[in-house]
Amino acid sequence: MKNQAHSMTTLSAVSTPWYTQRWPWFLILGPLVVVVAASYTGWLAFSRQDALVEDDYYKEGNAINQDLRRDEEAIRRGIVGNLRYDAVQGVLSGNMRNIAGHGTAPLADHRLRLRLVHSTLPEKDIDLFVLPNVQGNFSVHLPLLEMARWQILIEDAQHDWRLHSTWNWPRQRSVDLNPLAMKPADD
Repeated sequence: MKNQAHSMTTLSAVSTPWYTQRWPWFLILGPLVVVVAASYTGWLAFSRQDALVEDDYYKEGNAINQDLRRDEEAIRRGIVGNLRYDAVQGVLSGNMRNIAGHGTAPLADHRLRLRLVHSTLPEKDIDLFVLPNVQGNFSVHLPLLEMARWQILIEDAQHDWRLHSTWNWPRQRSVDLNPLAMKPADD
């Protein structure tokens, strides 16, 4: 009887409820963290819009071919440019000109569209219209140019030609827009 009473006391001391032990909680913690992380990732995936996915890739491909023709037209006309940004004054200035010897009309008094396309956030894109003077110079007030890798696009009002380049602001203080430099070497 004494042995039986001793085993009953030992058994009751060992059989405490599972939730008072540390090991079950430690084992539950891993899967619980995974469920929380998966829920957060799912929420991010469904609550945010994908800005880099194109719905109509065929139409976009045709537009790229049209843009390549506009690049060729800029080369044919000998159009080059340069942009600079003065952060202290908040002024984006530039120069558009024809390379000598191409015999085309100067760019003065022709309204140009200047687009600064943010590399990842379309809502931060900047669309401006500029009017170069007789020397091809222009400037426009731009309060704050965010530090980013910008895609620069300058085109005429009729969409006949375009210049484009990549600008890592503020690492690069200015950017040259030269269609010959953008042209692939095998052409």
